[in-house]
Amino acid sequence: MGIRSPLPYKFRKYAPNKLRGGLNFAFGGTGVFDTGNLQPNLTTQIGFLQGLIKDGVYTKRDLKSSLALVAVSGNDYGTYTSTGGSEQGLPSFISKVVNQMAIDLKLIHDTGVRRVLVTTLQPIGCLPTVTVTSSYQQCNESQNSAASFHNQLLQRAVTALNNNTKDSSFLILDIFSAFNTALKSKRDFTGNSKLKPCCIATSSDANCGSLDENGKALYTVCKKPTSTFFWDMFHPTQAGWRAVYLTLRSSLNRIFL
Repeated sequence: MGIRSPLPYKFRKYAPNKLRGGLNFAFGGTGVFDTGNLQPNLTTQIGFLQGLIKDGVYTKRDLKSSLALVAVSGNDYGTYTSTGGSEQGLPSFISKVVNQMAIDLKLIHDTGVRRVLVTTLQPIGCLPTVTVTSSYQQCNESQNSAASFHNQLLQRAVTALNNNTKDSSFLILDIFSAFNTALKSKRDFTGNSKLKPCCIATSSDANCGSLDENGKALYTVCKKPTSTFFWDMFHPTQAGWRAVYLTLRSSLNRIFL
């Protein structure tokens, strides 16, 4: 977005002078619902904001001039699959996720924040953890279709919120299209499979960053991370995010202007 990343919520007591620049309430691996990693879900994160407002950290004036970014990256669906969720039951579960997102977006508005920006779900079928089955050669269109369904429901939910809420502006940032554009572009990351990550585990029970009992790395890292779109099995590199950002730049300019 071209702005400095806000202070993480857990560090708020150590840098109170930075609270005026906003806070990042996100926790890694969390979702709209609980994802089994004992980290606070989206509703709980919003509760942290409500607590700060109650304590007088942020005023009504602060909130009215603020923008809240809500980014849901699909951890709910990873948990659904890993805990035995069926393909037939996925559409119903997607509806539950988006319905709860709509409730949470309204909760943020009710705190006094007037602009709430929510991202679409990226093409999760293009993540290396999925494309590894094709040697990182092609995306899984079934999973991308599920992401598209999520995004369609989200668009409807945001439209309904804007129609039913006074003095509000619920906005969507189309990460899905931006990822697709960046991945299909022939201008960047030439000579490399854009679906292959830079950091790859060397065994099935390891991850990027894993070490054995002797401290030996159980992963390899490519020579030029700036030439790869993905860093590990889930996350883009800085260069990958830059490619996405350049696609989104005109949309962001409209939002901030």
